[in-house]
Order: sequence, then C-alpha cells, then structure tokens
Amino acid sequence: MKLTGKEDLRVRRTLEAIRRSFEELMLEKDFEKITVTELAGRTMINKKTFYTYYPSLDDLLAEIQDELSEEFAERTKDYTFRDIDRLTREFFLFSEEKGPFYEKITCTDSIIRNRMIRNVTKANDRKYSDLKQYTVYEQNLIRTFANSATLSIYKQWIEDGKKVPVERIIELTTTMIDDGLKQIIRNR
Repeated sequence: MKLTGKEDLRVRRTLEAIRRSFEELMLEKDFEKITVTELAGRTMINKKTFYTYYPSLDDLLAEIQDELSEEFAERTKDYTFRDIDRLTREFFLFSEEKGPFYEKITCTDSIIRNRMIRNVTKANDRKYSDLKQYTVYEQNLIRTFANSATLSIYKQWIEDGKKVPVERIIELTTTMIDDGLKQIIRNR
C-alpha cells in the first residue's frame, strides 16, 4: 500500500515496520522462502494485519520494485540512449545509494529482477528515439544488450564483493557498452 501522507500515524508505522522486516528477511533468505507468517511474526503484527494492506508478499515486493523503478526513471528522465555513459553511471550510483536490499533484488536471477527492468524500460521508451532508424525488433535487441550487459557486470561486481572501486566499474562498464552501442548508432 503506497503511503499518501494522509494515513493515521499507526498505519504509517505498521507499513514501515512491515517493509523494514521484509527487507531484513530478504537479506537473510530467498524471496520464495519467506512466508507471511514469518514476516508478521518479525513485524509483531497479525497475519490479518498484513493482509489488510497487501494481498500477498508478491504485492509487497512489486510495490517496492515499482517505487525503485520510478525513482530511477525519474532520476534519468532527461537522458537519451546516446547518454548510455550517463545512464550507466546513474545506475551504479543509484544502486550504491540503495544498499544491500537493492543489490539482492537486482542480482536475483528471476522474475524479481525482470519486473524492475520492464518498469524502467517502459518509463524510458521515449528515450530510445536515437534508435528510430531500427525496426522495433532490432531496438529490442539493442536494449536487451545494454540492459543485460550492465546487469551482468553489476551482478559480477556484487558477487566479487565490490573489489573494484565504483568509479572504476562505471568506467569499465561504460567503455564496454558505450563503444559497442556507438558503433551501432553510427553505422545506421
């Protein structure tokens, strides 16, 4: 349940506690292993209270993903596909700001990550006018390359314990992706 700011203080506290407990549980175990009973126990609420606000754990996760996706899309709204270097930089800096929970849901190989990719891509479709000379299917391939490469590098960086400084990983990622995409955009 998205907060509007008009909710009773008790409702806001309950929702914040649910979210905080959920994020803690996600850092401890895989999403598929978390139960409403466990989350309610950790939050010190009844399961019925949880269901008052969310039909399922999937809905809670979807809400969080939507908020994160919207925040990133807003942060990068003025960039176009030609700004892939700036988009890559923002992705890594945004990820660093969001911390371990964001890392977990971004690096998880499942529908969890795919929802955020779809949200950001949908929000940023207008940015891809740089690719208008390509067919829709070719645009899909180019976007898939950029998204997959960036996420694969990010995931490996996280798995390696961030042994490479953030500025260096941004530089490496940008060089690899940007050089390839510039060739695609220039050659058409």
